[in-house]
Amino acid sequence: MINIKNLRKVYENGYEALKSVNLDIEEGALVTLLGPSGCGKSTILNIIAGILDPTEGDILFDNDSIVNLHPKDRDIGMVFQNYALYPHMTVLENIIFPLTVGEHKIKKEEAIKRAKKYMDLTYITDIKEKKPSQISGGQQQRVAIARALVKNPKTLLLDEPLSNLDARLRLSIREEIRNIVKSVGVTTVFVTHDQEEALSISDYIALMDKGVIQQFDKPQNLYLEPANLFVAKFIGNPIINIYELDNTKDSISRDNLFLDKSKLIEDRKKASLDKDTYLVGIRPEHFKLDPNGDLEIEVETREMIGRYMILHFNILGQASRMVVDSALDIKDGEKIRVSIDHKAIYIFEEDGKRVY
Repeated sequence: MINIKNLRKVYENGYEALKSVNLDIEEGALVTLLGPSGCGKSTILNIIAGILDPTEGDILFDNDSIVNLHPKDRDIGMVFQNYALYPHMTVLENIIFPLTVGEHKIKKEEAIKRAKKYMDLTYITDIKEKKPSQISGGQQQRVAIARALVKNPKTLLLDEPLSNLDARLRLSIREEIRNIVKSVGVTTVFVTHDQEEALSISDYIALMDKGVIQQFDKPQNLYLEPANLFVAKFIGNPIINIYELDNTKDSISRDNLFLDKSKLIEDRKKASLDKDTYLVGIRPEHFKLDPNGDLEIEVETREMIGRYMILHFNILGQASRMVVDSALDIKDGEKIRVSIDHKAIYIFEEDGKRVY
């Protein structure tokens, strides 16, 4: 169990990278720190690893503080963005290196025996005599993971480990990473700015912005039940459509975009709708093709993404998107009628607080 308590980091220039962060990570969980560049996710990872010191706060491993421990005494394994493999060593030599140095070093024969388990697990046994320059980026990634796990750490830290791989390889490697860490049972903290990686690999996601955790939840909840406007805009591809609409007695609307208040679900309301204006979020899949729909749109362009097609159009003077089946015969410039799924929309106040 990892407990992060009131963690704060202020650099010498006065920049506050973390603002009293609290986070509890269950033993064996794979938790992703997700967010845009500069949000503080790598700062948390580096404080856990001992690369940075916190300004305030504490980090506990199984109720014991680690912030004053030397990095080598924290019982962690770390995989860096650039893998940090020794170029003059073979794959096997890279993996056993942590076991053959320091005060707890073991005999080389025992180190090789232990390394075999993790080489088998990461499918790199057949390249054990090759050097990093002779293997692919995906294989280098597996070597780095095997080396991080070979000391049987209680915690594994992964700092944007897929960013140097091409798109297709990232898909397969992220599946492998989840399978590996789950088979070992190691508590894992994974850092990325890629929401697709986070959603596919994680047990839980901590979505961050400006040094604050905006929402800590299961992946599907960040998408289906965003805590605020930032979460709704960050999670989802294509991105959510956001419209500023006026609040009236019977509707939330502006010009030709009309939401009937009577169709809103009472259980989804988080506050009374008593403001003059609201920001309304409609995900692209929640515009529905409907010959009897209240809204007529003109398709400006189409974007093929395999099974689905993104239709680009304009509402209230702003670019908008909806998703339809790519098999549909819809042309640029065509006018179509759509309806809005009231059960799935989101309503936010101007400060980003979600009220529906």
